[in-house]
Amino acid sequence: MSSAGASPILAVIGGLSGQGETGMSGRIEARLNELGIELPLAAAPIANYVGYTVAGNLVIVSGQISVWNGERRFVGKLGAGISIVEGQQAARLCALNLLAHLRAAAGGDLDRVRRVLRLGGFVNCTPDFTDMPQVVNGASDLMVEVFGDAGRHARAAVGVSALPGGVAVEVEGTFELG
Repeated sequence: MSSAGASPILAVIGGLSGQGETGMSGRIEARLNELGIELPLAAAPIANYVGYTVAGNLVIVSGQISVWNGERRFVGKLGAGISIVEGQQAARLCALNLLAHLRAAAGGDLDRVRRVLRLGGFVNCTPDFTDMPQVVNGASDLMVEVFGDAGRHARAAVGVSALPGGVAVEVEGTFELG
């Protein structure tokens, strides 16, 4: 893709430059490296919204689905072909996408994140599936792995009948910057 083609997309997701994609070499980036975690590129929104908004020291990141650099993963329903373990992996991937947007919102510096305040998890599932909290733990566990106690947060985990692209999980987040 040419740089001319990439600029509008990058502007929509928070003005990422090359710096935002690779991040800075701070404490949180070192922690990600120690854990062997690579963040995906922050995905452009698929409809009429922005990837995140900033109000004062709060960052609200739009719902992120289980995609890796544009490729949908974990397509299907919990309770009908997708296991709880796979659902947790999908939620973790959603959380990695949250972090990619959060890094952009923080100007490329995840050390600016003071606290993970809230995650909202949506699980594409059959009507009889009731283990949504265990699935969304995949996202919650990642936040605690990366941010320690500052990663502990309030949360909702809700079952839904469908999600964009048929993916198994979507997660949104609210964060505090310092």
